[in-house]
Amino acid sequence: MRYSEMFLPTGREVPSDAEVISHQLMIRAGMIRKLTSGIYSYLPIGYRVIRKVEQIVREEMNKASAQEVFMPMVQPAELWQESGRWEYYGKELLRFRDRHERQYCLGPTHEEVITDLVRNDIKTYRQLPRNLYQIQTKFRDEVRPRFGVMRCREFGMKDAYSFDADEAGAEISYEKMFAAYNKIFRRCGLKFRPVEADSGSIGGKYSHEFMVMAESGEDAMVVCDKCVYAANLEKAEVSVPPKVNITEKDWLPQESVQTPNVRTIEEVSDFLKVSPRDIVKTLIFNADGQHCAILIRGDQEVNEIKVKNYLGANELELADDEMIMKATGAPRGFAGAVKIKTRIIADYSVMNMVNFVTGANKEDYHLKNVNIGRDFKVEAFADLRVAEKNDKCPRCGGSIQFVRGIEVGHVFKLGTKYSKALKASYLDKDGQEKIMIMGCYGIGIGRTVAACIEQNNDANGIVWPMPLAPYHVIVTPVNVNEEDVFQAAEKIYRDLLAEGIEVIFDDRDERAGVKFKDADLIGIPLRVTIGQKNLVSGNVELKNRKSGQTTIYSLAEIVSEIKKNIAEGLNPPAKQPPEV
Repeated sequence: MRYSEMFLPTGREVPSDAEVISHQLMIRAGMIRKLTSGIYSYLPIGYRVIRKVEQIVREEMNKASAQEVFMPMVQPAELWQESGRWEYYGKELLRFRDRHERQYCLGPTHEEVITDLVRNDIKTYRQLPRNLYQIQTKFRDEVRPRFGVMRCREFGMKDAYSFDADEAGAEISYEKMFAAYNKIFRRCGLKFRPVEADSGSIGGKYSHEFMVMAESGEDAMVVCDKCVYAANLEKAEVSVPPKVNITEKDWLPQESVQTPNVRTIEEVSDFLKVSPRDIVKTLIFNADGQHCAILIRGDQEVNEIKVKNYLGANELELADDEMIMKATGAPRGFAGAVKIKTRIIADYSVMNMVNFVTGANKEDYHLKNVNIGRDFKVEAFADLRVAEKNDKCPRCGGSIQFVRGIEVGHVFKLGTKYSKALKASYLDKDGQEKIMIMGCYGIGIGRTVAACIEQNNDANGIVWPMPLAPYHVIVTPVNVNEEDVFQAAEKIYRDLLAEGIEVIFDDRDERAGVKFKDADLIGIPLRVTIGQKNLVSGNVELKNRKSGQTTIYSLAEIVSEIKKNIAEGLNPPAKQPPEV
């Protein structure tokens, strides 16, 4: 492609509303333009990168025996009502009515549609397993779109859905997709790690996120420095502590202490001259309309995702003042486990505590020397807190580290959440009706592109890995007005095209410095520079964008050297996929 014919509006200024480097560079490099909040147009060079990600995804999904379909973005309310998600999904689901007053939504995901598709055509175990995928536009009405295409409202996504006759088959389908995802992100040239994750609003029992390692990442991950364990912060497990032998001889007499206007952990700690580690927080949660008390040590933070999953709640939030009063008999800030009128679940951090401080369920009072077993009973102990840096790996006992990452893919074991609700059944070998077991597998296409830029950039612009680069080579004559320079550049350009190489010919009548800055900004991996000084000796310069290395080659060998560089970039040494 000749630069003079390209729609490639580059810019030097950093956009004022671009918060992260990928957003800044995608605008400056002429990849995207904002239409409205959270909705972007992809310009030609940006769309070329999107298509490259899609092609890698298609190839690996097809190799894994998945078949491509294409489903409507507009979905009828009846399907979502049948699955129970029409109200539960919340305001991110953009609902509307047509001219006949029938209700629809713009699909944020396609579990309902694919399940409806399969239930109508798959009737027997002989038709299973099946894995169907699409690359489609989704819409989620984010309350605060940000970070460019990283968290926008309209976005491209690859979503796949597997259907199996039993759990064993579902496990095989999951592992095939897990392996395919490793291959996809490796082929994209990304540094990534699959981590254990919560399934969120999609549902399901088991899932992994594929995280691209980047300091700018929104998500915190916990990784072990000795084994392969990795999990996002929401999912990161905390091991059960060793049981400490506590007897009644260790218990001190309970004491009620007046604590006027003392409500927070910090205030209680200062007032009673105790450490936050000696206090038990009693948090009252509203779980699907029912109150529940969660106990956790005062210096630690409750993980609401873990609480929600433990309770099996569809919706969970901290209780309002009315529910707190109903459960404790006291206003907010004085809740405690003694004589509370609700079920009590305690985090492991409370398990070995003795003679601790709690609220007294009485305004302006707290209790000292409270003990489990004597003063109240706990229904169960569980892992309900946020992991901390001094915790140990739950798998091997090694040290853990906290790193940042960007989620680009997510694989779920859905089980029968949707197939049961939508009655997607089949007849087994004995003619018995059974419910299909499902899996769900998503990749954010635009998000993968943005994550790649977050991981591959420098002060001059994007540094594309070869597999995702919009073009592999840019041919740059220093001065297009010098006939021999231009003709040499033209010949190299045509020779590269003849070899099927993706190349830009920068034929603009601009200063060399401007051309070099644009080439670096848009991140083309290889730049051939043709100048009078080298051309006199029949040579040209080849620069590697990533390493910055420049090498002089003759006109006769430049094309073969470029082909060699591209082949090495597209086919890095094979690595084994990360284990789980």
